[in-house]
Amino acid sequence: MRRFIFSRGNGRVTPQLLGGRIPLASLIQTLAVAEYLNFRHAANALGVSLSSVSARVKTLEEDLGILLFERHARGVRLTEAGRHFVALVATGVDQLDHAVKTAGMAASGEYGRIRIGVHALIPCSFLAELIEQYRDDHPHIEVEMTEGTARDALMQLRADRLDIVFVAGTPELPDCHSRRIWTEPLLAALPDQHPLAEQSAVTWTALAGETFLVRHGGTGPQAYDHILLRLAGRWPALSILRFEVERCTLLSMVGQGFGITIVAAASALLPTPGVVFLPITDEPEPVAFSAVWSPYNQSATLRNLLDLAGKMGRADPAGCNHRDSSRPVEQQ
Repeated sequence: MRRFIFSRGNGRVTPQLLGGRIPLASLIQTLAVAEYLNFRHAANALGVSLSSVSARVKTLEEDLGILLFERHARGVRLTEAGRHFVALVATGVDQLDHAVKTAGMAASGEYGRIRIGVHALIPCSFLAELIEQYRDDHPHIEVEMTEGTARDALMQLRADRLDIVFVAGTPELPDCHSRRIWTEPLLAALPDQHPLAEQSAVTWTALAGETFLVRHGGTGPQAYDHILLRLAGRWPALSILRFEVERCTLLSMVGQGFGITIVAAASALLPTPGVVFLPITDEPEPVAFSAVWSPYNQSATLRNLLDLAGKMGRADPAGCNHRDSSRPVEQQ
């Protein structure tokens, strides 16, 4: 950074590289005198002695080789050179004050940005409510959202293109930290004309032989693996069809009779004509969702989001999305 002072040379004021000769206090006191046009009033406003203000302003004028103030019995008056100098210094001090405040806000997580990777953002879901509350609590934080598969999100996290990702499951990642944030019951999504649609619940046994639809993206890979885990080896033979579609499109295909699928409870919040969502009674565990982040990321914006997620999860463990923070935190 280049800093300047003004020194006398051949009767002119010329810029030279500074060595810290002009203390900031001298500039602040000069601005105060320019505002009050009175040394005593400026000293009182700053809470310093009159002699200190007088000496600093005089020394500054000597260093600059410029008379900034015309003194008279009732106060002072800015010279023409003084007016220009004070105007520019005031701008610089305002910028410095803004820089200090901004840096402090960034250090506390009140200013800056956070980059979040998600599998989906469904209205009224836990994740949507979490991010909405975070934005309300930290209005000066720019929130960037990226939606994709867990694999892609974790690659971006490792490449420092994301600060945190929310994924289904509790991944074991030796190079990342993770924490289970909430859980949701697993539901079967069936066409409303399906023979099982009138029941209050279904079992995996009853679903054997169905044609399952899953996505390539989002949580599709986890759904695919989970269906295999529950039904592989059963009869009739398992059928899983994979599609490169969005979540709403897949559910619409269910409603049109292409097959059935499994979803976490938040997906039932989406308005999907022709589809019913039923709990699976012999599913032993709800679907866990975890936050994953780099151990090298020490940003306050990330810490604040994790703290809020913990508080919201504890606040309503029996909420509409069956949030669960009562279980031990899993650190991977």
